[in-house]
Amino acid sequence: MSLQTAEQFEENEQYTQAFEEYQKLYNRNPKDLSLLERLGHLSLLLDNKEQAAEYYSKILEADATNIIAYEQLMDIYVTTDKYKYYVYRGNLHSVEHKLEHAINDYKKAINCAQEDKEIISARFVLGTLYEQIGNNLKAIDEYLKVIEYEDIPQDAFIRLSNLYLKEDAAPSAIEVLERALKNGINGTNIKENLADLYLKNGNPEKAIEITSDELTKVKCLLDMDKKEEAIDKLNKMEDQYKHIPQFYSLKAQYYYMIKEFDKALECVEEFDKAEKNSPLTYQMRALIFEERKDDFNSYLNWGKYNLVRGNKDIAINEFLNAYQVKDNDIDLLNTLAMLLEESGDKNHAMEFYEKISKLEPNDKKALQKLADFRESIGDYRAQADYLEKLYILDKRNSLTVKKLAEAYEHIHNKPAAVEFYQKYLEIGKGNPDYSKIQHKLEKLNNTEMQEEEGLIDKILRWFNKN
Repeated sequence: MSLQTAEQFEENEQYTQAFEEYQKLYNRNPKDLSLLERLGHLSLLLDNKEQAAEYYSKILEADATNIIAYEQLMDIYVTTDKYKYYVYRGNLHSVEHKLEHAINDYKKAINCAQEDKEIISARFVLGTLYEQIGNNLKAIDEYLKVIEYEDIPQDAFIRLSNLYLKEDAAPSAIEVLERALKNGINGTNIKENLADLYLKNGNPEKAIEITSDELTKVKCLLDMDKKEEAIDKLNKMEDQYKHIPQFYSLKAQYYYMIKEFDKALECVEEFDKAEKNSPLTYQMRALIFEERKDDFNSYLNWGKYNLVRGNKDIAINEFLNAYQVKDNDIDLLNTLAMLLEESGDKNHAMEFYEKISKLEPNDKKALQKLADFRESIGDYRAQADYLEKLYILDKRNSLTVKKLAEAYEHIHNKPAAVEFYQKYLEIGKGNPDYSKIQHKLEKLNNTEMQEEEGLIDKILRWFNKN
């Protein structure tokens, strides 16, 4: 028994013997997809399409992106089973990211379906395809049709409920899950999703009736203002649940409710250790600082909360509010400068980099940003001033030295330009533009130039004349 023997039989067109040899090899190594492909191919040559379909289906079970398997199954079913033909064609288009074509294929599959289970399966996939292209309303229509049948997977109800939530229709989301329970589909996911919805919509009494999750029960007790019962339960659960982030968020909520804010913040810190950079961390901190009348930290955390959630404009406004309370916090100034620059408001961003450079004269990033900005608007004199400060901090930085020489050349300060081009040649050996700078320096030494007035100097001189 060997691969060479099987291949020799196949080459000699002894397909039955080749099939038998490949089958023996496959039985020893059922994860070898190449053997499945050979068995499928030989089954077709032996005119056993049903067996060929079985092998190509096994390939897809192991590799759902195998295009050859889809194409072969389409060929097998094109004249014998239109439903399967369109399903496999739809799956192939989906793998190829041609979702609109896949949607059309599944519509045709539904029209060709002979049994309810085929219709249910095709409509369910059609709903997921509509979700993928962002057409939530059509996806909802498909899932609504699916749940009219019996023996529906609970995932259909959950998907439908989630889509209603995306469309801001919470009552409909709740109604769908309640319908699932009435229909006897009472799996854990259905119950816990419904309990979460009850909680979010201010009905903890209903939530606690159906949830089996101990932490959700505590959340219900807190929302029902049964604080002591909730903390008793939390204390008993600590050994079992202390590794779960929600345990600490619930403790934080309890201490917040009884106005023990230091303990609440301690719990928030524990939550943050377990679940880094969660928006809930910043939300809890913001609410606690609000209660403590600490406006700066409240605004700061609301800003971080919105930033993590992707609401950049709202975050900037919150950070600006924090800045109005405290205008010398370096971290806040850096955050505002960065966000304003990212949002395209460079002028405003530079105001904050300027404040940073005054508070922290050795901040290289702020000086570099200010120098680059001044260069971009043609204010080479101011650019040179910032670059001089950078040069003092790092005299071996060849890029700073070169930029400084160019800035002085722009304002026609020949002695300073020559000095810094020479410094660049001293420290920039090996740089790709070394010879170019040498040539520029030679040319500059043979050029007469007079230093230009700065824009501000010109304006002052004009006013003095008048």
